[in-house]
Amino acid sequence: MPVLNRIASYAEEMKGWRRHLHMHPELAFECHETAAWITERLREIGVDEIHGGIAKTGIVALIQGRAEGPVIGLRADMDALPIEELTGAPYASLEKGKMHACGHDGHVTMLLGAAKYLAETRNFAGTVALIFQPAEEDGGGGQVMVQEGIMDRFGIGQVYGIHNAPNIPFGHFQTTPGPLMASVDTAVVKVTGKGGHGATPHECVDPVVAIVGMVQAVQTIIPRNVYALDEAVISVTMIHTGSASNIIPEEGYFAATIRCFKPDVRALLKKRFIEIVEGHATAYGVKAEISYDWGYPATINHEDEADFAAEVAREVSGEDAVDARAGREMGSEDFSYMLEARPGAYLFLGTGPGAGLHHPAFDFNDEAAPIGASFFARLVERAQPLA
Repeated sequence: MPVLNRIASYAEEMKGWRRHLHMHPELAFECHETAAWITERLREIGVDEIHGGIAKTGIVALIQGRAEGPVIGLRADMDALPIEELTGAPYASLEKGKMHACGHDGHVTMLLGAAKYLAETRNFAGTVALIFQPAEEDGGGGQVMVQEGIMDRFGIGQVYGIHNAPNIPFGHFQTTPGPLMASVDTAVVKVTGKGGHGATPHECVDPVVAIVGMVQAVQTIIPRNVYALDEAVISVTMIHTGSASNIIPEEGYFAATIRCFKPDVRALLKKRFIEIVEGHATAYGVKAEISYDWGYPATINHEDEADFAAEVAREVSGEDAVDARAGREMGSEDFSYMLEARPGAYLFLGTGPGAGLHHPAFDFNDEAAPIGASFFARLVERAQPLA
């Protein structure tokens, strides 16, 4: 694996960084200790500027190259998940009910490794903006950082990010021009009827039957309203109601995650979901309250930048280890907001066999960190070469 030699020499230090972060996870925007620790490392590395307090706990750090030139942004998310860890690792989370189950500790480590190399060598023109973002998992920290003006404030012209990918072959990269990850919306429907004794349903208005009808009906939206070649998903993930076998409850609710790639399909899914639920509420004589949360947009890579990123990945991992036309996936990412604001690309880096993302036994593969750091470093040197 042609990792940059200088970055390879950081491997043990990077492993220590990652495991420290893994032991001290923080959630959403509350990444205070994480941000303080990253700031200490950035000072040790010798970056030129550190700007904190963006999106509450986010950081943008700048490294100047040896000549004038544009600004390239590199992003790592740094928040954890509300999951009780089951890895049994000696560096397992010390925070009950919190763990780095998505590898953001590894993402931060990769970006810090690249930062150390770039601050030492400065073999590029212009500036690198290192973006450490909170609240990817919950809260849309990427959107908040964009809304708070980081692209204009720091003059960022293009932006790139990586996500680790367990069970993709180790060291392999995957990306594609155009849509890579789906938008995500969340619907919660509260259904109110009239409760009573299970022996006298004629005296009640049963919300259970109404919910069952609604859930079945919304599953017809994709096969009957969405064009067959436009990928979309509606998954009803929760149904809650009732307290005893002989009681018809007064109310209940269900929730769904709704995902697709195109804005017009996204609008159609919302429209039909609401129409079907409201229509069924009328038919069953219940009241339906719909909360429809418009979440992250689709992550859409810019074509030239995605092709360029794939070229750099081939340099790092080899021709056969890069799939530059990988399939889309229905997961979502708030890096999408950064790609709406600036050209750029997002890639997956395979970390080999292991528990999947968001699983309590997940653990980032430390051997992958130098590969990701090398990719970031070469991306900068190739995008902004010295004359």
